[in-house]
Parts: sequence; C-alpha cells; structure tokens
Amino acid sequence: MSRTNCFLVCVALLFGLAIETEAQTFTPVSVDAAEAARWREDLRFLAQEMPRVHRNLFHTMKPVQFEAAIKRLDERIPTLGRHQIIVEMERIVAMVGDGHTNISPTRDPKIGFHTLPIKFYWFKDGWYIRAATREHAELIGARVLKIGNVPMVQAYAKARDLIGRDNEMDAKFFAPQLMVMPEVLQALGLSDNTVAGHFTVEQAGKERDIVLAPYGPAEMMPSDTDATWVMKPEWMDARDIQPSAKSALWLRDPLNKFWFQYLADSKTLYVQLNQVGNKDDETLAMFAGRLSSFMETNPVDRLVLDLRLNRGGNGGLNRPLLVALIKSKLDQPGKFFTLIGRSTFSAAQFLINDLEKYSNTIFIGEPSGGKVNSYGDSKKIMLPNSGITVRVSTLWWQEDERDHRQWTAPLIAAELAFADYRAGVDPALNAAIGYVAKKPLGRSLREAMAAGTLAVRYREWKADPANASVDTESILIDLGYELLGAKKFAAAIEVFQLNVADASNSANAFDSLGEAYAAAGNRELAIKSYERALEIDPKLASAIEALKKLRGK
Repeated sequence: MSRTNCFLVCVALLFGLAIETEAQTFTPVSVDAAEAARWREDLRFLAQEMPRVHRNLFHTMKPVQFEAAIKRLDERIPTLGRHQIIVEMERIVAMVGDGHTNISPTRDPKIGFHTLPIKFYWFKDGWYIRAATREHAELIGARVLKIGNVPMVQAYAKARDLIGRDNEMDAKFFAPQLMVMPEVLQALGLSDNTVAGHFTVEQAGKERDIVLAPYGPAEMMPSDTDATWVMKPEWMDARDIQPSAKSALWLRDPLNKFWFQYLADSKTLYVQLNQVGNKDDETLAMFAGRLSSFMETNPVDRLVLDLRLNRGGNGGLNRPLLVALIKSKLDQPGKFFTLIGRSTFSAAQFLINDLEKYSNTIFIGEPSGGKVNSYGDSKKIMLPNSGITVRVSTLWWQEDERDHRQWTAPLIAAELAFADYRAGVDPALNAAIGYVAKKPLGRSLREAMAAGTLAVRYREWKADPANASVDTESILIDLGYELLGAKKFAAAIEVFQLNVADASNSANAFDSLGEAYAAAGNRELAIKSYERALEIDPKLASAIEALKKLRGK
C-alpha cells in the first residue's frame, strides 16, 4: 500500500469515513498457548454436549462429519485468532441444519463482534445498502457488487455456511447481519483485516470501491421479532430520504407485538402480529377477542394478517387467535390473506401451518423462514471458558411425516424490490387489496389438454411472476395420477415430463414418471426414470420395488 493510501485508511478508521482506496493487508494475531488450551476445552465441551442435548443432532449430517469438523478445528486453534475460532465454531454448529441450533453474534454479547456503519438487504433486484449512519448517508441506495474481490453471490454462499437455518429463506434473513461484521468478513476471506470492510458498489450507474471502518459493537437482536428495520437516531434509512415511504404499514411499528388498523378506502382490516406473545397490558387471547368484535361490528370486506416480522414466541398462545380467525365471517376464499416472508419462523410457522389446514386464507409474499415439520425449543449450552452460548434444539415438531416441504410457499409471490422499499410501496399488501381470483393451475391445465396446448399453457402460467413460489410439483403429480387412473397414458407422461423438467432434483417426480412409462408399456424409459429417482434418493422404496419387477421381466 502506498504511503498516501496508508494515510487515507488511518484517517478513515479514525473518523469512520468511506474512502476509495486499495484494501490494506493484515494478519490476525493468533491466540497464545494458554488461550488455545482454553478454546480447545470449550470445543471439547461443545462436542460432548451438543449430541447429548439436541433432540437428534445427526438428522442432516453424519456423526463422522461432525467429528471430523471438530478435529480439524482443534488442530487449527493455535494458528487462529479469537474471532476466527468463533466463526469456525459457528460453522460447525450450523452443520446441524436447523434454525434453532446456532451460535449467533447478534444474540450473544460475549462474542463481541462489531458492525460496519451500513445495513444490507437482499431485495428482489439485488443487494442494496438500505441504511447507514448519517455520516455515510450518501451510500444509501448503492447496489453492492462485491465484498473484497468476491462477488455477492459467492460472498453470500460463504456467510450461509455459518447460519443455523431451516431453509434458504432463513439464511437470507440472517446473512445481511453477518456480512457487515468485519470479524466475520476477515474470517471468511472476504477482507484482509478486522478493522475495515472493502466493498465495490454501483451508484448512479458508476462503480466505485469503498472502505468502511467499524461503527461499534454489533447490535443485539430480540429472538422473536425481526427488529432489523428499527433505526437508531444516528442512522438514516432509504425511507428517510423519501418521506412518503413512512406510510408503509408493515414497518410502522415493528416492536409492537400485535395491533390492527382499519383501512377505510378498501374496507380492509390490517392485522400485524410481530411476536407470538402477550403484552404487559393485553394477552394475545384478549387481542383475539377485540379483533373478533371489530370484525363483527364494522363494514370489513377483507382481512389481512401480516406475519412477515414474526420470528416466533410461545406457540401455545396461538389457539385463541386461530379460532377467532377461522370463525370470522371473513374466512372465505378471496377475503382472508396472510402475508409471510423470510422472517416468518418458529411459533409463527406453527400458526401458518394451522391456517393452511383449517382456514381459507391465501398466502402472499415470500416463502416462510421455517419448515412445516421442524426442530425447535432450543436450550442454551454455555461454553465454560469463553462464556459463549450455543443454542441447541430439544424437540421435534411434526405436522405430517409425509410433508417434506422446506417452507410454506405463498400462492401469490410478492417480493420487495429496492425501489418499492424506498418509495414505501408494499407489493404484498397491494396484492391482497387488489386480489382478483384466477383459475387454479390444475383446472387450467385440464382445459389446455382438451385444446392440445398443455405445455404452452403451463409455461405461460410459470412465466407470471405472481406464481413464482407456487409448488407446482404436487399439482402436476395429482393431475398425472388422475390421468393414469383414466388410462390416458400419453397425457400422463406429458404432465410428468413437465414436472421432472422443473423438479429435476425430486426423486418423487422421476418415480411418478417411471410409473407412467411402465403403465404405457415403455419398459426401457421406465427403468431409466426409476434409476434416476434412486440416484436422488437411494432409499425410495417404491422405485426399488418397481425396478425389481421391471428387471425381472
């Protein structure tokens, strides 16, 4: 680094400025022998306690993988700095593969990581700096292209490995928080140091490199509400730059556990549940009663329940609200909508599970951050020397053992673009208020078959952005088996072929296609389909039995 750039970096670090320069080089100081011994003891404690406390630690990984990861880190500890050891522990815990098992720098002040003076969000159209300290307000609205020399796609993949998650949406929620921590960036190879973050951004059509010094300690976040949108006085948000954005209802009162507002123009009752919990002065059951009374005594044509900021709470409190919703006069197709997204998790996922089973609600937004069946009810393991907390799931919550969905998908996709956010536009709420019933995919495809335009109709339907999150696999499989039952083998094969084209990693999709080929008498293609199903899932019993019969012939 040149003397001039060295001076600029020093000034930036002193005053927290963003500058355009080269990244400085830095080698983290590794722990001394005594500290290494303490960290090794913590690691052994983690390795001992996690299998004992977790309901089923090896539901995703194998014991040998866990043991190998522990051994690798144990060997490396003397060569690593404190922050690198913590990040590698995060990686090991995340291998478990559920959202309630984690080490979280945003929930444990003992970790002591820092944050840069910006906040990211992964919008529909890319990664943007959506907020910054007032000293860096000029960066708000910049699209982030790289961290260090690494494009954002690969940078996200690196951060993803540290996140205990139920699914990809859960990772999308947590990653932006980790990717502004200088300690995490350095440990992941996205930065040369822990005292600055180097980014490439695009703004007003021009690219530039910036270096940002840490702003202060990473903010501790509550466990059951998405509070990442709440701004402190010394920060500015894209919504502050465009004042009309403050009209966005979903971000008006994120820390209020539950509230509702009547939108007279559209006769819509908007209800936001940000945590499954009671208030000091009102229980969730009392709120449900007040909500029912309002719906019965006012001219309400539409009910919108917003769960997009709800990270969970006490699932045992859901019942009174659920009963109030399903007994409501508004629990009708096209009148009741539930908004979900990447933050909808844990006890909020329990609620949408029940709404899916018992109500006529239409889900709008993004896929949820939780699974239908999931591990939960985490217990804390405190590492003896560092005092760092490891959270570990203790219960298995099962709705249906046959349901392997990674999330609950919305019937109507309504993702947030940065321009929407800046302008205070809420695509999900707008979709609910402007809802017009469309013909279901299954019925549309049945009509298309009669006209000989099945594939064309299906591709047109898939091209509609509103349908982006719909689980078409189950719809196509139901239709395909209906056709098989009617002995319309060619049509069934066409439907199942459409399915495998879009669900190329689904063993069930290839198993169904194999069954259609076998029914049509095409033994060779049936065998190939079943073999592909077993490549994906070697234990799929139906494919194993079908192959035995086919090869026996």
